[in-house]
Amino acid sequence: MALVGLIVLSPVWVVIWIAIMIEDGLPVFFKQCRIGRRGKVFNAYKFRSMCIAALYAPVNHQARENDPRVTRVGRILRGTAIDESPQLINILLDEMSFVGPRPLLAAEVEIHNQADFDIRAVPGYAERVSVVPGLTGIAQFHASRDVPREEKFTYDLKYIRNRSITGDIKLILLSLAVTFLGRWEKRGTKLPNGQRSAGR
Repeated sequence: MALVGLIVLSPVWVVIWIAIMIEDGLPVFFKQCRIGRRGKVFNAYKFRSMCIAALYAPVNHQARENDPRVTRVGRILRGTAIDESPQLINILLDEMSFVGPRPLLAAEVEIHNQADFDIRAVPGYAERVSVVPGLTGIAQFHASRDVPREEKFTYDLKYIRNRSITGDIKLILLSLAVTFLGRWEKRGTKLPNGQRSAGR
């Protein structure tokens, strides 16, 4: 599935490459250290959606609503989650799955907690990294990007404890719908018409 996705999206990637380069130059792609299954660190690949200065910032700051660091092209990419599509490569490398909790940054300054904290200290961390991280999960449907990690963890742990093949298929189909509607940057639930995602 990941290989098919890469083939299908390759023409779109060319357009994205050109758009990012025209607006803000190179690099177009970037890699970021993330925490995978059993705490193993790997490089997650993304299209750059923020300005170059943010890419080389010494500390990761959580994105907020109308974040000035996000470029015009980046807003489109983030709204459709196409900026995450290079992580199909991570799926091919067996570092990620299509569905699961999003791979974590080891340290990040949150909007609601201005101290730089270690994600491993958040309650529920051990259970959360017991599964392969994914491109999409229930936290992405119901929680804004800038909510505290503890809140996102509650959704992720519900998914882990109730996951199933049918639930994963439903989450993939819902993800495609949200991508088509460009609602990934919407605060609160991204689901159209108040639908409920699998695992909740």
